[in-house]
Amino acid sequence: MVKIRRRERDTIIQSLRAGVVPQRGLQHIQVGRVNEIKALINNIDSVIDGGAFFKLIIGEYGSGKTFFIQLIKTVALEKGLVTIHADLSPERRLQASGGQARNLYSELMKNLSTRTKPDGNGLSSIVERFITVSRQESDSKGKAVEEVLTEKLNCLCEYVGGYDFANVIAAYWNGYNTGNDNLKQDAVRWLRAEYSTKTEAKKNLDVRNIIDDNSFYDHLKLMSLFVKLAGYDGLLVCLDEMVNLYKLSNTQARSANYEQILRILNDCLQGGAENIGFLLGGTPEFLFDPRKGLYSYEALQSRLAENSFAKAQGVIDYNAPALHMTNLSQEDLYILLGKLRDIFNSGIDSSIVIPDEALEAFMSHCFNKIGDSYFKTPRNTIKAFLDLMDVLEQNKQLSWSDMLEQISITRDCPVDSFSENDTVETVMQNAMLGDEQTEGWANFKL
Repeated sequence: MVKIRRRERDTIIQSLRAGVVPQRGLQHIQVGRVNEIKALINNIDSVIDGGAFFKLIIGEYGSGKTFFIQLIKTVALEKGLVTIHADLSPERRLQASGGQARNLYSELMKNLSTRTKPDGNGLSSIVERFITVSRQESDSKGKAVEEVLTEKLNCLCEYVGGYDFANVIAAYWNGYNTGNDNLKQDAVRWLRAEYSTKTEAKKNLDVRNIIDDNSFYDHLKLMSLFVKLAGYDGLLVCLDEMVNLYKLSNTQARSANYEQILRILNDCLQGGAENIGFLLGGTPEFLFDPRKGLYSYEALQSRLAENSFAKAQGVIDYNAPALHMTNLSQEDLYILLGKLRDIFNSGIDSSIVIPDEALEAFMSHCFNKIGDSYFKTPRNTIKAFLDLMDVLEQNKQLSWSDMLEQISITRDCPVDSFSENDTVETVMQNAMLGDEQTEGWANFKL
């Protein structure tokens, strides 16, 4: 039985019961997808070597996209990268004219993480680490700190927005050196894209520009160069819920965001970006829809098309820009439920007796309710299992066998994936129906 700390155990259980990915302890519940993880580790190594990569993570709702992205983020932190992550929403986009791109950048900077600050809010630490590295270098070379800072930041001035970026870092050093906390806070506000007007930035920091909708991607590239100067190995950008771009009703706005994706993809493939990687999570509709998806943009379709040789042979090209999440097998889910059982029992005084045959019976029950969706998109299956464990823990007199048939589980599918002409009754009825039982439970063998 796995032994973990109570805090970590509670985080895992509470997050999974709520249907969200836990921020810590992912290594305890990871199963399957070995080849996908190896491919992304190779991509991270290329970032450490000065390269860049772009990867779309494509999977159905509840299939584990967010979990996979969070797992790769954890790996990147262990390898010395800085990570930033955010979910897209109607108020957060890659390209906009009403502040939505600036909002996304601000959210990314708020969630900036390092190995010592895995929960975000690590921007100030990175700036201070850069200053510390510069002071050490000034001591060893017998130069003034300002001179070393200028030499190190000069390389940023060659890029769009780099001159103002360098001046803001210099302002932070002035605040650091003189004990002016307000100046330091103003510099961090600018780096987080929290200035909405150039006038205020000019007054507080004596810079002419701010991070706005038009400079979103340029400042991501600047940040990747800066974290390298601060002693880290690169920057990993994680963007989830890309389907929100697919849902944009305005064709012009949707196309503008797809053009930004194309720009990022081209930069990563052609060597225009350094020490940066992009992980973007989306649904199959977001990629394949010929009317509103990425495939509606011809330049993206040609670059993101599946490898025809791999497709013909029924195999997966893990190095392609679009990585399609493979389904967990029934065996994988069986192992996962066993891990969850052990994690649940590790934090309570008396263990809940859930034998292996109970796991098989639970999986059989789920299959009878929703077909093979229970292991292809296992989010609701996991939630139902932990709910069962929780009730048994609070009511020791109950038996798992008596409760099994009372468990209600539905297929994990968003309402907006159905036709707009469907009635509420149709949607609910479809959610309760299982997939075609092409792979019977009888075929499952441990």
